[in-house]
Amino acid sequence: MIRHSDNASESWKTLPWKQFRRNLFRLQKRIYKAILAGDRHKAMSLQKLILKSKAARLLAIRQVTQLNAGKKTAGIDGKKSLTFEERFELEELLQASSNDWKHQKLRSIPIPKKDGSTRMLKIPTMADRAWQCLAKYAIEPAHEALFHPRSYGFRMGRSAHDAQKVLFSNLRSKSSGIEKRVIELDIEKCFDRISHTTIMDNLIASKGIKAGIFRCLKAGVNPEFPEQGTPQGGVVSPLLANIALNGIESIHKYKSDGKTREPSIRYADDMVIILQREDDATEILERINQFLATRGMKISEKKTKITATTDGFDFLGWHFKVQNNGKFRCTPSVDNIKKFRQKVKAIVNCSNYGAKEKATRLAPIVRGWRNYHRFCKMDGSKNSLFHIETRAFKVFNKEAKQDYYSSKKLLDKAFPSVPYSENKFVNVKGNKSPYDGDIAYWSERNSKLYDGHTSRALKRQNHTCGHCGLKCISDERINLHHRDGNHSNWKIKNLIAVHESCHNYIHMGNREQQP
Repeated sequence: MIRHSDNASESWKTLPWKQFRRNLFRLQKRIYKAILAGDRHKAMSLQKLILKSKAARLLAIRQVTQLNAGKKTAGIDGKKSLTFEERFELEELLQASSNDWKHQKLRSIPIPKKDGSTRMLKIPTMADRAWQCLAKYAIEPAHEALFHPRSYGFRMGRSAHDAQKVLFSNLRSKSSGIEKRVIELDIEKCFDRISHTTIMDNLIASKGIKAGIFRCLKAGVNPEFPEQGTPQGGVVSPLLANIALNGIESIHKYKSDGKTREPSIRYADDMVIILQREDDATEILERINQFLATRGMKISEKKTKITATTDGFDFLGWHFKVQNNGKFRCTPSVDNIKKFRQKVKAIVNCSNYGAKEKATRLAPIVRGWRNYHRFCKMDGSKNSLFHIETRAFKVFNKEAKQDYYSSKKLLDKAFPSVPYSENKFVNVKGNKSPYDGDIAYWSERNSKLYDGHTSRALKRQNHTCGHCGLKCISDERINLHHRDGNHSNWKIKNLIAVHESCHNYIHMGNREQQP
C-alpha cells in the first residue's frame, strides 16, 4: 500500500489509463458479441473477468471520484472526496470484496418537484458508487445487445436528440403528421415502484454481481414497498430501470408499406407513442398497463394524455407541434425557457461578484442551453435571448464602468453563439452500439455531438483525444484545451480536444488534484 500522499498522487497520475481503457473495452466488446450470439454462459464468465480486472476497478474509482457530476456529494459516511491514497485503498477493497459486495445504507436528500411534491434522492457512499460503476461496466454491454433501438435515455451512443429526430421523421408533412395523435405516457413513481423481482429475473449477470445488485436495491428500499424501487442517485439505477422497462416500446405496432413499425419513443421513464388515425388509444393504454403491472408499476392517469399533433405537446424540454399547414415545428418548451431564464437572471442580478465573473459563469449555461436546442426552430426574440441580453448589457455597462465596446465584449463572452440547423440531426443507425467495435463510426459520430471549435478540433485530430490518442467513443465528455493557458487565444494551433480526464491531468502538473 502506498502511504505518502505525494507518492500516491504521482503514482495515480502515471497509471497507464490509456491501456486500462483498452483492456476494459476489449472485455465489454466480447460480452456484447457473446449475448448477440446467444451465449450467456460466456458473457457471464467475461463479466467475472471485469470484476477481477485491476484496470476496470481503477477506472470505476476514477469515474466516481473525479468525473461524475455528483463527485462532491457525500453518502452516510460523510466523505465528499477521496485522496489519492484512499483511492488506492478502495481499489484493494474492491479487489477483495467485489464478488461479495455488502452495500451500506443510503443518504436521503429531498428534491422538490414542479408539481409541489418531493422525491427522495438516495446517495450511496463513494465505495458503493465505485462498486456500482464496476458492476455497470460488466452489465451494460450485455443488455446493450438486447435493448430496443427506440430507447434513448441513459445509453451510450444515444441522446435526447435522437428522440427529437424520430419525432420529426414521424410527424413531418411527408409522413402525414397532421393526421396523427400522440400518447404522452407518464409512469407513476416509476423509480419507486419497479419490482425487484422483475429486475433480478431480467438481469444478465454473474452470481456475485446479482448478489451485489440485490443488496443495492434493498439498501434503498421504501419500508412501505419492501419489494419495489431503485435508489435514485445510484450509478447503476438508470441502467436497472432501462432493463425493467425494455420491451414496452414494442407494445404498439402497425403495418405500413408491408413493414411492421413500432412508433414509440422512450427516454428513461418518459415516453411518447405516435398513433395513426385508426388506432384505439384506450386499447393500447390497457396493454401498456398490463405490461407495467407485471413490473409493479402503473400509468399515471393524471399526467398521461392523448393529444392531437396540431395541439402540440412537450417532451424532453421541447414543444412539438404540427401546424395547420402540415409543417412540423420543434421549439424549446415554455417550462424549459422559464427555468433557463431564472438561472441567467439569478447570475445577472447577483451582487456578490462583478461583470467579468458574471460573464464567466453565464457562458457555459448559455452555451449548453443553445447547444441542446440547436436542432430546433430558434428564430424570434424569445429564443434568440434578445431581451435578456439587453438587460445583461445594461448591468455589465454599469458594473464594469467601461465604455460600450468593453461591455459588448463581456456580453459576447457571456452569451456565446451556437450555429443552428433545424431538424438536421443524424440519428444513430438502427441497433448499433458503441460496444459493436465499429470505432470509426462511433468516433466520427461523437465528434459531431459537439459544436464549433471542439468539433473542428476533433475533426483535425481524426476524432482522437489530443492527449492520450484514443478514439473518442466513450460516454466521457470532451473538453477543449488551450495549449498556452490563455482562454482568450482561439487560434487553431492553440486548441486541442481532449477527454475530460485527460484535461484534468494536463492541468494537474505536479500538484495533487482535488476532485
